[in-house]
Amino acid sequence: MTSQIKRGVSLYSYQHEYVHGTMDLEDCVAAAAKEGALGIETLGEQMIPGFPFPGQPDLPDSFYSWWQDLMAKYGTTPTVHDMFLDTKRYRGRLLNHSEMVDSLKRDIRHTAKLGAKGIRIIVNTPPEVVESAAPYARDHGVWMGVEVHSPYSFEDDWIKRHLEVAARVGSDVVGCVPDMGIFVHKLPRVVVDRALRDGADPELAHEIVDTYNSHGDTQALFDRLERQGVDGVTLGLARNGIHMIAQPVDCLRDHAEFIKHIHAKFYEMHQVEGFDYWHEYSIPYHEIVPVLDEIGYDGYLSSEYEGNRHIEDAEPVDSVTQVAAHQNMLKALIGKEN
Repeated sequence: MTSQIKRGVSLYSYQHEYVHGTMDLEDCVAAAAKEGALGIETLGEQMIPGFPFPGQPDLPDSFYSWWQDLMAKYGTTPTVHDMFLDTKRYRGRLLNHSEMVDSLKRDIRHTAKLGAKGIRIIVNTPPEVVESAAPYARDHGVWMGVEVHSPYSFEDDWIKRHLEVAARVGSDVVGCVPDMGIFVHKLPRVVVDRALRDGADPELAHEIVDTYNSHGDTQALFDRLERQGVDGVTLGLARNGIHMIAQPVDCLRDHAEFIKHIHAKFYEMHQVEGFDYWHEYSIPYHEIVPVLDEIGYDGYLSSEYEGNRHIEDAEPVDSVTQVAAHQNMLKALIGKEN
């Protein structure tokens, strides 16, 4: 059968250009649309000027009218709003439960007004808050999905608690958003190269990479290097080796009913001999896409570029080219019949 998976882009991918003023919000949407990535994922706090603090007035209707015109202009569809929960907003205390629910309700209203269907729930959001907001989300036609992001996996109790909420209230309104960074099967070269440029010990860096890539005990290695008092840069690379994880791709099958959206994380697209599209160095998309097809996933693969921060000290960042290469890969993999 032909794949039903759709392609999109998280505008997070263009953060470098946005913050440096070389691309504005419309430029980001246009860049995604040019690659046929018609699903647009947004971050209110990052790229929507005037996005309100909870308790402040919502954005004016004029913004949403402009946004709808923008979507029509490029033939794009808003997919997901990435919410954040500022639990430390007040000095000396964390937000209480009702304050967190009110914050999430602001995000639900914003998502509905964008015309998007879902919210990426940041992982620090308590599952009880999601459950309390679920009726409000259902009334607004919005689903909520906790992001399964490294170092968390589907096996973590915190994620299981979120999925228990989904089972109670219904997967139509609560689910999950797996980030493909849980499938980093090789330590990203851009991360390693940046550490080496910053002064990491080359021999120890090699050991860190070998340990990670062979699925060795990265925690034991980190603990040993910490005891030895190695320099901070080398220890930071070892810390990456315990923050990043390499789950088996098949874990997606066990949670198919709850998967609402996919963060298609990538660090580095590179040319591979014998292929007419580039490959992601660290994450095995050639294994991931077939599994998503087999479980009947018909949502979006939303490109999320994170290599920018690791190369900006050494070369110009070109997020547009990297996203285009990632989209070409997804197009090739999705286009194949099963």
